[in-house]
Amino acid sequence: MRVNRWWIGLLLAVVTVLTSCRYAEPDYSGWNLTREQRDSLEFRATHHYGVNYNFQVLADSLPLRQMLSADSLWLYRGDVLVVADYAVMTSDTAHAVWIKVARDQDTMGWIAEDRLLDNVVPIDPISRFIHWFSSLRTRVFLVVVGAFILFYLYRRSRRDARRSLRAQHIDSIYPVLLCCCVVLAATLYASIQRFAPETWVHYYFNPSLNPFALPPVLALFVLFVWGMLLVSLALVDDLFHQADFSTSFFYLLGLGTLCIFLYLLVTWSVYYYVGYALVLLFLAMAVRHLLRTCMGAYTCGHCGARLPHKGVCPHCGYDNI
Repeated sequence: MRVNRWWIGLLLAVVTVLTSCRYAEPDYSGWNLTREQRDSLEFRATHHYGVNYNFQVLADSLPLRQMLSADSLWLYRGDVLVVADYAVMTSDTAHAVWIKVARDQDTMGWIAEDRLLDNVVPIDPISRFIHWFSSLRTRVFLVVVGAFILFYLYRRSRRDARRSLRAQHIDSIYPVLLCCCVVLAATLYASIQRFAPETWVHYYFNPSLNPFALPPVLALFVLFVWGMLLVSLALVDDLFHQADFSTSFFYLLGLGTLCIFLYLLVTWSVYYYVGYALVLLFLAMAVRHLLRTCMGAYTCGHCGARLPHKGVCPHCGYDNI
């Protein structure tokens, strides 16, 4: 019965959040607009960008068609473009939407929307980070894992691996809190991608770090991202007060590996729905660990570790009388 209640509560929470995650489409029926203005607003609402929107070219080269010439103009990596116009070609079955972009007054032309979006990125730094992380997250994971393994082998070669493993017992709640923020943010991200992908597309083209300007589910996602940043800062400060630089750096590499692994696991498993059960299991274990960690009634006067009673500290050996 308890398991059923957990599942019912989870499903209700997911349905409630996801049904309120879509951007409301504006109603222009009562507005005094020209046909061109109405079309422009509707295009921005459905395509999530519009005239005067800026992109940066990612491809090595990108051709543009000129209206009155058979020649092509070429754009190159790093060029900044502005959307000057758009056209919906009902007779063109291959490319229905064409976008007119301009690099400068002498370089402007038309390109199919799908080809444009495959080779550019919005100039907003948040959009650029989303594009970069989405494209390279697996490589980032492999790089962090590789750095962790190399650093571990280096420490082992210096015959201080055993001492390092003992020193890694960091008495802090921040690592668990950071993992919880990562897991919850990954769950929301994967749920949006699974159930409301257009909402994420709109956020990609129009990002914001202000949770009060976003739908509820995106506001929660941004809050967890802020939580990851704040908890990370607190963790670094707490960590370097408890251990030396080498041990702290080694611990952060291992924690970073775990966080990226949790992110990849959750985003993959949520797509098949089994991820929600894994998230519940992880959160239950995390809460249990936090409660057990916070139960210490005393603090070591030498290293600051929490102690269940007075006496010799099991971490540093200091006698707390």
